[in-house]
Amino acid sequence: MAENVLILDGGMGRELARIGAPFRQPEWSALALMESPQHVRQVHDSFIAAGAQVITTNSYAVVPFHIGDAVFQARGHELAALAGQLARQAADAAPHPVRVAGSLPPVLGSYRPDLFDAEAATPILRVLIDALTPYIDVWLAETQSSLAEVALVRELLGDDQRELWISFTLQDDLDEQGHARLRSGETVTAAAETAIKLGAANLLFNCSRPEVMAPAVAQASTALRQQQSTIGIGVYANAFEPEDNHRGANEGLSRLRVDTHPEGYLQWATEWVAQGATLVGGCCGIGPEHIARLAQSLPR
Repeated sequence: MAENVLILDGGMGRELARIGAPFRQPEWSALALMESPQHVRQVHDSFIAAGAQVITTNSYAVVPFHIGDAVFQARGHELAALAGQLARQAADAAPHPVRVAGSLPPVLGSYRPDLFDAEAATPILRVLIDALTPYIDVWLAETQSSLAEVALVRELLGDDQRELWISFTLQDDLDEQGHARLRSGETVTAAAETAIKLGAANLLFNCSRPEVMAPAVAQASTALRQQQSTIGIGVYANAFEPEDNHRGANEGLSRLRVDTHPEGYLQWATEWVAQGATLVGGCCGIGPEHIARLAQSLPR
């Protein structure tokens, strides 16, 4: 078990909705940036107060898929920069050291490796990277469904010397061998090898069922150990009901399961840490109360 676990934040979108921020499909968490940025700052502050040592910029939905082509062309850079500013301000005002992770999402659709096209994704990612650059400490390519997606991020970051963290979303069920796989069907072992090749500082798994995370961590830990790699392993699962966990973005709000209350989520997290996870937080449906429980109980 890791002696020191880095505590990440939780899910921005659901927390915005919970506290009464402007929130609807398809804009999702980007709507608060447009209409009520103080709510975004409030969520960052809440996660920091809960004990998060890393907060993620609210740039996940600042893509044409969510806000539309016209709005992205007119305001994409502005909104992504605002997301960076709000996170930076919250981190700088924190009572303990907090790093800002710049969220680089799957810009053509979550859970949809079949929609990925490097040529189409490139200009969108360039806008996000340029807008976030002044404000972030590490880059977080998150909810990635395939190895090709993270390879493009690494290419577009060029000679940026800040750490790159890559985080994959996983299929809902384990394969016949009991192994976790990326949404693309690619293996966790291949993901670990890619993380090494791309020079990533951490390999994470997010926005997936808690049940598939421990096997993924175990597989990643084995693969990295075999390569004598010191890359960290992280997890931030979602709280979706199992039958809703396949639902793509903009297909309505998924229901939240009842067994991912703070104590239940801590039990999952304890298992991930036992398998080798060194970074733990939460994704959709995981709020400040969950992060507080992690911060209180996991070794730091």
